[in-house]
Amino acid sequence: KIIAEMSGNHQGSYLEAKKFVIKAIKSGADIIKFQVYTPDTITLKSKNKDFLLNSKNAWGKYKTLYDLYEKAHTPWKWIELLSKFLNSKKMPWFASPFDNTAVQFLEKLNCPAYKLASPEITDVNLLETIVKTGKPIFLSTGLASLKDIDLAVELIKKKHNNFAILKCVTAYPTEFDDLNLKNINLLKKRCKCAIGFSDHTLGDIASKAAVALGATIIEKHFKLDKDNSSIDSHFSMNLSKLNNFKRDLNDIKKC
Repeated sequence: KIIAEMSGNHQGSYLEAKKFVIKAIKSGADIIKFQVYTPDTITLKSKNKDFLLNSKNAWGKYKTLYDLYEKAHTPWKWIELLSKFLNSKKMPWFASPFDNTAVQFLEKLNCPAYKLASPEITDVNLLETIVKTGKPIFLSTGLASLKDIDLAVELIKKKHNNFAILKCVTAYPTEFDDLNLKNINLLKKRCKCAIGFSDHTLGDIASKAAVALGATIIEKHFKLDKDNSSIDSHFSMNLSKLNNFKRDLNDIKKC
């Protein structure tokens, strides 16, 4: 299955966000994913050094985390409208909430599944709130130790076994020699669940390698083809490439 992540690739426009969703459907995405937060629910409006961005970072021009997330976040009203549109098209979608208010909002929309993003994997309160919904859960491992993953899996299994783990490296874009994709097999044996790959690399090589190693879910950031202004456009794949990308991954799985 291919998860098409929109993230902040909406160019600050609801019309562009809807174009993204329509193009993702036409291009063969299996599931569309949103991120649900506001700058105030994910960070502090602070110029303390811990909240400043490295000037050499691709997002460095925004200077602070608050300014970055203010630019990147998807207004919750847009998510409500887009989810209704996707439901009308019978197109699966889900979301990453970054705090309990986001879960409450998404429950009102009857969000069918949740992803716990890698920076939040140690947020036990948030994970317990998600677990209580009884919905399927995707866990991302980007910033997690094995101990962190074990704790998250233990918390989920108290309620159900309907979860998957996405191997991930939290770097945008991720260099190939930082991937360590062999951990897909380690995670499969250790956690006894479906294992996927959240791909932040450029191109399609890493996802193809992940499928060859046993990944059954691929999550990747996509963008509209002419989008060079969105917050994550510098490492996202053009939606026009999704169909061939999906075909190649299915062929690799057959092999």
